[in-house]
This record gives sequence, C-alpha cells and structure tokens, in this order.
Amino acid sequence: MPKMTLKKINKTWTVGMAALLVMCLWHLSEVQMSVQACGDKWLTGNYLALAAALLGTGGLLGWFFFGGLKRKEKKLEEIYPVAGLLLGLFYLFVLPPLSGPDEISHYISAYQLSSHMMGQPANSEDGHVLVRTQDWFLEDIYGDYEYEVKDGYLTKKEQEDQKEAVVLGRPLKEAVYRLIHEKLRENAPGEIQIEREALGEMAVSPYPPVVTTPAAYFPQALGVSLARILKLNSLWLAYMGRICNLLFFVAVTWLAMKRLPFGKEILFGAAVLPMTLHLSASFSYDVWIMAWIFYFTSYCLYLAYDANRVKIKDVAVLALVMALVGPCKMVYGVFMGLCLLIPVRKFGGWRNWLLSAGCVLGAWALVMVVINGQTVSTYVSPETENYIVWAEETGYTLGTLLHQPYQTLRIFFNTIMWQAEQYHLTMIGAYLGNLDPVLDVPYVLVMAFTAGLLYLAFRKPGEVLVFTGGKRLWVWVLCLSCIGATMLSMLLAWTPQGSQVISGVQGRYFLPFLPVLLMSFKNDTLVLTRDGNRKVLYGMCCGAGYAALRIFAVVSMRL
Repeated sequence: MPKMTLKKINKTWTVGMAALLVMCLWHLSEVQMSVQACGDKWLTGNYLALAAALLGTGGLLGWFFFGGLKRKEKKLEEIYPVAGLLLGLFYLFVLPPLSGPDEISHYISAYQLSSHMMGQPANSEDGHVLVRTQDWFLEDIYGDYEYEVKDGYLTKKEQEDQKEAVVLGRPLKEAVYRLIHEKLRENAPGEIQIEREALGEMAVSPYPPVVTTPAAYFPQALGVSLARILKLNSLWLAYMGRICNLLFFVAVTWLAMKRLPFGKEILFGAAVLPMTLHLSASFSYDVWIMAWIFYFTSYCLYLAYDANRVKIKDVAVLALVMALVGPCKMVYGVFMGLCLLIPVRKFGGWRNWLLSAGCVLGAWALVMVVINGQTVSTYVSPETENYIVWAEETGYTLGTLLHQPYQTLRIFFNTIMWQAEQYHLTMIGAYLGNLDPVLDVPYVLVMAFTAGLLYLAFRKPGEVLVFTGGKRLWVWVLCLSCIGATMLSMLLAWTPQGSQVISGVQGRYFLPFLPVLLMSFKNDTLVLTRDGNRKVLYGMCCGAGYAALRIFAVVSMRL
C-alpha cells in the first residue's frame, strides 16, 4: 500500500470529523423542536450523549485507520472488532428491542432455548413458550392483555373482543423512547406488573417461536439466561440478548476477516452497512446466517488460494458450518459450491475429494431432513394445499409451478423488473426496524454506500487478479442461483396465487453472499490508479454512525 503523508491523513480524518459535527448540530435543532412539542427534555441529553459517542467513535476509528502522529496504521482485521462493536451498539440503542424484522418471534425463540439451557419449563401444554410474568411487558407495553390463570400459568384470555396488545418498538415512536427512559430509571415495578406477578411467576406468550435449529438462537439465549440469573428487568433482559448476538456476529466476522487471503476490505465494507449493523444488534437469526456464511466463504477461499493442502479438520469445519446454517435458510446451501474452487490436488486425489464433498453435503442434508423435513415435504407434495395465512389465500405449490412454466417465468420477470430497486435499498439500509419506511437511510447515503462498495471491489495498483474466467463465472452462477432459490422459496412460502410478483423477498437476504460477489468484480479492464480503501472504509463507518444518529432524531419527532 502506498505510504500516506501526514497532510493527506489529516485531511481525510478532519473532513470526516467535521462532517459528523455539522450533522450532529443540524439534527439537534430537530430534537429540540420535538422537546418543545412533547416536553421530554431528557431527549436533548440523550441525543447529545449519542452525538458525543459518535464523534468519539469517529475520532478513534480515524486514529486506527490512518495512524496518528508517529503511530502506525492498524490492520483491517484489528480495526473491524472496534468498528463493528461500537457502531452496532449505536443501532442497538437507537432501534430498541423488538423493533427489528420479525424480532418478536426471534425473541420468543431465544427465550424458549434459554429455559432449556437453565433446566426450567420452556413450554405450556399447548406448546406456547413460557416467559417470566414481568417479561409480558415487552409484548404488551400498555397492559392491554385480559388474562387468567390456567394450569398454573398466567394466560391471555381467549375472547372475541380481546384488544390487540402493542409490542415494544412496533411502531417506533417518541413514546417508545419515553417508556424505555422511564423503565430503565425506575426501580419499583408498575401496578399492572405487581398484580400479574401475584398470580404466577410464569406467563404464556401468545407469539409462536420460529421452527428452525435451536443453535441459531444460542448467542441470544445466552444473554437472556444471564439476565434471568442476575434477575434483571425485562428491558435489560432484551438488551442482554441483543448484546450477546452482536458480540457473536463481530467475533465470527472477525475470524472470517483474519482467514481471508484477500478482499478483507470488501468484507469490512459489507459488515458496516446500516442494514448489517441493524441486524447484528437484534435478536434475528439473520445474524447467525450472515456470520457463518462469511466464515464459510473465507475458509473456502483460504483453502483454494492460501493453504498448501486440505486437512481433515478443514473438511470438518466446512461440514459443521453448513450443518449450522442449513436449517435456518436452506437456500444458502447453494454456497457449498464454493468448495469447488479448491483444487482437487490439495485433497490428495479424487478419492479424498469425493469423501470430503460427501461429508459436507451429507452434514447439510442430514440436518435439513431432521429439522426441516416436514416443511420441505409440504411444498413438494402434490397432494398438499399451500395456504398463505397473511393473505388468507391459497398459495403456490411446486407442482403448480412446474405445470405452469410460462406463468412462473412471468412472475420471476415481473419481480425482477418491479422490485430490483427495493432489493437494493433494503440491502443497504432502507426500511429498518420492522420494515418501517420512516426508519431508513437517505437515498443519497444509500448511493454513497453503494459507490463505496464498488470502489472497494475494483482492482487497485499491484493487486493480483484472483477470480478469472471460469472461477468468476462460477461465483456469479452461485450468487444468481441463491437469488433464484430465495425468490422461489418466498414464492412458495409467502406469495398468494393472485399476486403478479413474489412477496416477502428483502434485500437483507442477499447480504451473506455480497462480499464474494463483489470480490468477483475485479478485472483487468477497470483498474484504479490509487488505493483509497482506508479512506472509503472510514467514510462508510462515519456514514453508518450518522445514519443511526439521524434515525434517533426522526423517531424523536414522531409523536
């Protein structure tokens, strides 16, 4: 990498800090307007604390990226844990618990696993998950549940006029910030909580858990268990689950970055996108998927381009990762194809290669059959009717699609033509929270992140071209196959027959394979004259931090 002068370092660093300071002051006026309207003066204090933390993070990361005075620049894999953790914490507190995509279901799943880990009852007789009575607050923040004691547990009454309870953070408004502010400050439980706890220690949650491998919720469940052991209140329980999930994501992504023989800057860039940071600081099992696919990709590239030979432990690692990821979303099983980039000679011959391939594929298939066998059979069985609950309509089956190839192709074509823009926006940072259009990253910033990723992907002076010819084409085939498989799965699971486009596909589903796709963009035709990767990554970190700060200001005005 060309040596940077102190003048250039100071200019890059100074511009980033100045931009952050200006935007902090700009949005301060919006928060103050909200304070005048609602009277919650503490909003200003919280905003200033967030702004100060952002400026401190910007200064610290600038020191690491560019070096200060006589200090040497740190390696990217040394900077990422600090950047990923600090920026993730911004999103964790700005977008509070249960405000993320389907987060209530992921939270319930983690709670269920936590009870198993602690040796306590996890489910009622009808299969619903048991939670501490005080934790009902998270899924009923205003005390709307009409309840009764049934089989020794507090249970929501089954009646036609039952009022729908409001889950914390859905929707995310200033009132949610006020509620969290009050609950974190008060020591005594509320009247409703005291009344409920007097009727029983455990309550039945009406929300169903996600049917998938329990392993996907181990980090979150660990945090929930620690909170229960320490007897923390509901909010701290939710924050502990999120923090452990964030720590897991940062740790595995850091290991992936260390393992990568090239393209570390691309993985870094993908890991600090607003959508990635938001997911990493939530209860979502997307964290589990992204982290392990990042690691699987890195390990395959390490074996293909850096390792001298493939050892038994290497095959075991690849098989284990696929077994961990497969049951969450089987479409990512496509990326077992990355193993084909590893030369056969590194296995010691075709026999060892076939045995290794059988181990990886077999581990994935075995876990899929055990955990998701019934779900898969529902889609492929010609005798089973697929009913889409949310639309209250009949859905597609695999048999229907095969007998109507023209209509199937038409739906795929319409989806690509009409939804491509949405996929791009939601991959970078639009519709954060529970697909809330107000909680997004400005379009200008989305394009800046996109330009930054492309810059990181293009070849720099002296950089060796790795993916060429058939290898580049194979990576594209895998990525397109994964996109197609994702669309097909949502066509079967989420799309009613009357729809002209596939419902339910979101850009965040493409994040796991974004790094390897961008790595394949390097070519001999477009070669940049300078290596400005560190400047771009620093800018992306500042942009991600600013996006979180802006969301806080937007939510503060959402009265």
